[in-house]
Amino acid sequence: MIHPTAVIHPAAELGPDCEIGPYCVVGPDVVLGAGCRLHAHVVVDGHTVLGAGNELFPFACVGLKTQDLKWKGGTTWTRVGDHNTFREHVTVHSATGDGEVTVVGSHNHILAYAHLAHNVTVGNHVIMSNVATLAGHVVVEDRAVIGGLAAVHQFCRIGRLAIVGGCAKVVQDVPPYMLADGNPAVTRTLNKVGLERNGVSAAAQAALKQAYRILFREGLTIPNALARIEADVPALPEIAHLVGFVRASERGIGKH
Repeated sequence: MIHPTAVIHPAAELGPDCEIGPYCVVGPDVVLGAGCRLHAHVVVDGHTVLGAGNELFPFACVGLKTQDLKWKGGTTWTRVGDHNTFREHVTVHSATGDGEVTVVGSHNHILAYAHLAHNVTVGNHVIMSNVATLAGHVVVEDRAVIGGLAAVHQFCRIGRLAIVGGCAKVVQDVPPYMLADGNPAVTRTLNKVGLERNGVSAAAQAALKQAYRILFREGLTIPNALARIEADVPALPEIAHLVGFVRASERGIGKH
């Protein structure tokens, strides 16, 4: 299932049942897992490993050299899990420093023109809408949603089951389970629809709503708000994750 116009380096490793479309280019240090499908004009290069069942649409480019001007050479990696979709013109760049890695998990849906810069870490079941952009070293946790044309500043984190509105400018961390929007983006409310769709229990949703009010609506400092949450809110796993995420924040969290 390899089109005769595709250019595949003899050293590349292709798993069983891969489909390589017209005018694709696969570099010498690339490993494609079983059942990967590359539509026309896809480029996969660099030290890049894709798991099973990934689908790359025309003009997607994965594993190419970082755009970071601090790049000094060496071996950098791009590692992608299983069953991801990369739509048209998506770019995923390799890491900057020797031995470093850009990581994309599994079951992600990356829509057209989205960009994942060097050293990003993207979890599982993430959706990035058209032209969403992650700068270097951004971390996106599982099941987050990033709206179209949103831009995330380097070293920011997007928490689990958070949603970032379209055209948002994210310059601070977006806490798990929250909805952030604006320029600059601030936390607006709980991501209630996302919680419901992903089967978060009613008890956990109520606890997260209580935690949101303490953290964002009572005028407390972050340390005092976290202490209140730990004292007053039921000690559910979602609350523990929220508190741990906010406590570990280095860029701060967007508040009104």
